[in-house]
Amino acid sequence: MSDYERIAEAITFITAHVSRQPTLEEVAAHLHISPFHFQRLFCRWVGVTPKRYLQVLTVERAKQLLSESQSLLSVSDALGLSSGSRLYDHFIRLEAVTPGEYKQRGKNLSIEYAVHPSPFGNIFIATTTRGICKLSFLDYSAIDEQLAVLHHQWPLAAMHENRSATQAMIDAMFNHDRKPDRPLTLYVTGTNFQVSVWKALLRIPTSAVVSYSQLAQALGRPRAARAVGGAVGANPIAFLIPCHRVIQQSGKLGGYHWGEPRLHAIHAWETARHGEKSASP
Repeated sequence: MSDYERIAEAITFITAHVSRQPTLEEVAAHLHISPFHFQRLFCRWVGVTPKRYLQVLTVERAKQLLSESQSLLSVSDALGLSSGSRLYDHFIRLEAVTPGEYKQRGKNLSIEYAVHPSPFGNIFIATTTRGICKLSFLDYSAIDEQLAVLHHQWPLAAMHENRSATQAMIDAMFNHDRKPDRPLTLYVTGTNFQVSVWKALLRIPTSAVVSYSQLAQALGRPRAARAVGGAVGANPIAFLIPCHRVIQQSGKLGGYHWGEPRLHAIHAWETARHGEKSASP
């Protein structure tokens, strides 16, 4: 069992018993490891203690974050529809596929892909000279399925595996000790509405959350919360386009395409690192 699988199992157990705040010993026993080993593993991987994790991922805290986000989202351009956005310590730039490029069906397009380990399990990444075009966790689908999606979208493109070409992008996402020397560009295809939602997601600060209705209001479409939810679900770039920062109005963390344990894990990981950054001089 990988470290991510152990942490995911711990998060599932903690979430299921959050109302009674399970002890360190209880969670460790569930994982069949010692409390000492579990504490070290959890702190090394998540960045906070299991006790702190329980504190930062309660429904009440989520409700507070939603309330704090209200002022941020009260004006539609607060989320911004510009192409630039800051995420962690590097920049993300989103470019939409033009109708002309889409009609080419990938002619003269080269797509390089690979599977890499990440703090949240194996991740599939595909990139072109224009930027990252696909990023998916592999728990629920094999690499062949991801390649089939790309082939359907770009049937005339040449695709080949190249781990060395994609490693720097993975480092930029998850290894804060390695600063990227250029912005990460995302190259996405979608309707104008979907692209506007994805650009808005990039403007949600690290460790902040919004509701679907707040996101719809910020886009000037207050009655389109369901459509916004559909666009969030169609996000082709997991993690980097942070659909994990959109939660239910009640404050519940759920409905994440890549699984609720991973959603909790990403929130804890971001919260821990946001706290480290805030505390640094």
